Amino acid sequence: MKKLSMLLAVLSLASAPAFAADYKCNGNRVEKGGSTQYTVRTSGSDIAIEKGGGTRGRAVKRGSDYAVEVGGSTQATIENGRIYKGGSTWGSVSEAQRIYDCPDIVAATLWVLEQKGQL
Repeated sequence: MKKLSMLLAVLSLASAPAFAADYKCNGNRVEKGGSTQYTVRTSGSDIAIEKGGGTRGRAVKRGSDYAVEVGGSTQATIENGRIYKGGSTWGSVSEAQRIYDCPDIVAATLWVLEQKGQL
């Protein structure tokens, strides 16, 4: 009986999701616990992250990659699933999506803004 209960406990853990993101995109909103935290605005292929009507930062398309800008200054670039700061790998898009359940560029932009203390 003890072996059966241990087996059931292991199986219940195995079926649990690997992660649960803190934030989730719902349309043009980024929500936490069902409450809107940020708004995502798009203009062509560029993406702006807003809160309270003010822009916190944006991802600007440059060729095949994106530059994440805060106040017009580039803070990071996003390309090939990686986030770069000063030419060195800073993080990954998949890492960002574990926190922000959003499309890749949106999640990566939010992640950069969080790292820079801009959210």
